[in-house]
Amino acid sequence: MPTSPLVPRGRRRVAPAPFAHEAPADQLHLLRRATWGPTPQSLAEVARLGTAAWLDRQLDPGSLDDGAVDALAGRMTFYGRSAQQLWAGGYAATEWNAMFETGRMTLARQIWSSRQLFEVVVDVWNNVLHVTCPSSEVWASRQDYDRTVVRRHAFGTFGDMLVASARHPAMLTYLDNASSTAAQPNENYGRELLELHTLGVEAGYSEADVKNSARLLTGLTIGRDGGGTYDAGRHDGGARTVYGFGVPAHSPADGDGWIDAYLRWLAVHPVTARRLCGRLATRFVSDTPPAALVEAMARTWVQSGGQVVPVLRTMFDSPHFWASAGQKVRTPQEDYVATLRTLGTGMETGGVGGLTKIYWHVLDQGHAPMAWGAPNGYPDVAAAWTSPSGTLARWNRHMDFAAGWYPPELRFTPAMDLLPGIPATFGALVDALGVRLTGSQLSPDEKAGLLLYAGRSEGSPCSAGDRWLQNNLRYLVALTLDTPSFTIR
Repeated sequence: MPTSPLVPRGRRRVAPAPFAHEAPADQLHLLRRATWGPTPQSLAEVARLGTAAWLDRQLDPGSLDDGAVDALAGRMTFYGRSAQQLWAGGYAATEWNAMFETGRMTLARQIWSSRQLFEVVVDVWNNVLHVTCPSSEVWASRQDYDRTVVRRHAFGTFGDMLVASARHPAMLTYLDNASSTAAQPNENYGRELLELHTLGVEAGYSEADVKNSARLLTGLTIGRDGGGTYDAGRHDGGARTVYGFGVPAHSPADGDGWIDAYLRWLAVHPVTARRLCGRLATRFVSDTPPAALVEAMARTWVQSGGQVVPVLRTMFDSPHFWASAGQKVRTPQEDYVATLRTLGTGMETGGVGGLTKIYWHVLDQGHAPMAWGAPNGYPDVAAAWTSPSGTLARWNRHMDFAAGWYPPELRFTPAMDLLPGIPATFGALVDALGVRLTGSQLSPDEKAGLLLYAGRSEGSPCSAGDRWLQNNLRYLVALTLDTPSFTIR
């Protein structure tokens, strides 16, 4: 199978390790967490392969064919270009289009990529090493940051990703290090490196640590070609200590090496390990992940030198993960993507008009990929997204998609074709829709509510020729997507 240059191939296990989580409920739980939403195809795949083998495949994304979404990326005018190429063309030739394409392509991969676990982890790192997209100053570089920083290193080593981020023109611009000099140090990146990207404010570093961090990072800037570079003439070579990391007085020419050493030291620090493993566990396990799980993941982080895949294996091997079913709720973006996935919506056959329209939809809902305005990235806890207006927005999108109304460029599955056949009774129909759309049986209250809408009892006869069904099944599908069962991650 073809291997994307942005997804390094890892070493596969010779044979899957013994796994005790092969029950359908466990497999559904895994798909709700390790993908952007289960589909009938993914449920069949994990049942056929077994849970361990499915995870092995997902943890080796380079082995999975993603040709369809790669071809979609090829339709983008700016997404595949480097920061230097766009910089050379000037803002007038690009405007915000490269940033919008980056958001759209991220959304497309979440919906249609075969590398689902990879896409979930990419989202985590985009929120850790966050650069708002779109934001005006990164018009020429944000698409390159997506490809060459986050995606290239998402399943690699965090230290490599942190160094690549620190040296990239998108981060250098976004957090102002490009303007930082020995004479006039800018503390923005030096502070956020400690607070958001590594240790966390709870680590207890001092204001002096922040100032020393900023001074040590001077020299990382943007060259005339629009790419990241190191300028020794801007570097402060004084002796300093940052949270225990000591730097002797040095020649500015040696500053680049000290910056690299500092970033890599932060990347594997036990405090960094606990904080970032906590971010991963919050995404995959619960809004308040068990301390024992976070500590186990952090030990793997430190022992492996910050390698991401071993940390993920530690998490998936933990009983805490398998005991966490029902403890996460989908965010607006995830609900949007999961709806399109479970309905079997196909990408458009040409152009990107439909993808553009769904991107504007999710942007209007306040949760487009990478669009969070502050440098701390989107929150991933239920309390941040629970509101009546947010619920109504989700329900409106469910109706749009269930009916195939909008956008017309996408290939929607007609409601009557979602099931292999229409069951003989309305009770059986509601049961079948629940399993088809949410992966599991609906609760008695949810079932009763759907039957109440249909105005039928559980035993009422049902057939494909029923005029009510022909006219209203799409509404019943949308209401099934509105149930609490569908909100579960």
